[in-house]
Amino acid sequence: MKETKDQFVFDRVVTLNRIQKLNCAQTTLVILSEKYELNLNSQIIDGATGLNGAGLYRAQCGLVEGVLIFLGIYLPKLNYDKDKIQKTCYLFASEFEVKFGSLSCSELRPNGFNEDDPPHLCEGLFIQSITFAIEFVSSIKSI
Repeated sequence: MKETKDQFVFDRVVTLNRIQKLNCAQTTLVILSEKYELNLNSQIIDGATGLNGAGLYRAQCGLVEGVLIFLGIYLPKLNYDKDKIQKTCYLFASEFEVKFGSLSCSELRPNGFNEDDPPHLCEGLFIQSITFAIEFVSSIKSI
């Protein structure tokens, strides 16, 4: 039986986020790199550790940051120049905001941040946003 895109995303989110404890940006980067067969240097994944600080600060969501980093690495392989990469990242951020209502972790996270939050509170959003990112990147490839 062929694995669906949603099942692939769910399985990878569980493994990378729940089990391996990668943050939102790292998990997003790994899933997209696997989906689009892009080898990531371990320094990129390590560097994305710091992006979780923005989420903890209640700033830009790692689910957005991971995609933007991925696009910056992936699009040159499609012969995009810096200007076209920036415009594509702008378009992604704009479309993400329209679909999900914000780019801010504190606004996207269900009920914001509370000390008694259950683990994996954002898992539904996680799966939806990565699926959205896959659809976005696939639409780029078809241009």
